[in-house]
Amino acid sequence: MKLKPNQTRTYDVDGFKQRAACLCVRNDQEEEVLLVSSSRHPDQWIVPGGGMEPEEEPCSAAIREVFEEAGVKGNLGRLVGIFEKNQDPKHRTYVYVLTVTETLEAWEDSLNIGRKRQWFRVDEAIAVLQKNKPVQAEYLRHLTCSPTNGNSILTTPPNDNHALYSAAAAADSLLCPPRR
Repeated sequence: MKLKPNQTRTYDVDGFKQRAACLCVRNDQEEEVLLVSSSRHPDQWIVPGGGMEPEEEPCSAAIREVFEEAGVKGNLGRLVGIFEKNQDPKHRTYVYVLTVTETLEAWEDSLNIGRKRQWFRVDEAIAVLQKNKPVQAEYLRHLTCSPTNGNSILTTPPNDNHALYSAAAAADSLLCPPRR
């Protein structure tokens, strides 16, 4: 696990570690996603994301984590959903779509821990994640069934006891405030 100096883990009122992540896509067709190598298991691929800092909005945390872990910048899109892992350690992850507009040659995690990144077709990424990160595979399943306008509610949670899903459209308060 990658630890930063003075890192503070934040928890919500239900005792879940607060996390944020982005499904980084090449374009609006959302046919390819960017995965990064795990800091714990460099031979495994994961969705870039991590813990929220105190007082940090989920959308800001997602953008920061993607920049640190994947070395990309882009346009933040819709909230795909809020996913919960109820096993220790319990965490609640806010997952957004980010359309990549800039890719850095070298970035923080590539220099510090040798992290790699790779583009996958969505179906390939689901298969890769299903082996070691089934909750993250669930993020991508919701990407493929949620419209790009972000105005719908998925009413049926996944048939997976490890991940609970909350509809993005029900969480208006989770949107980032406008930048000034």
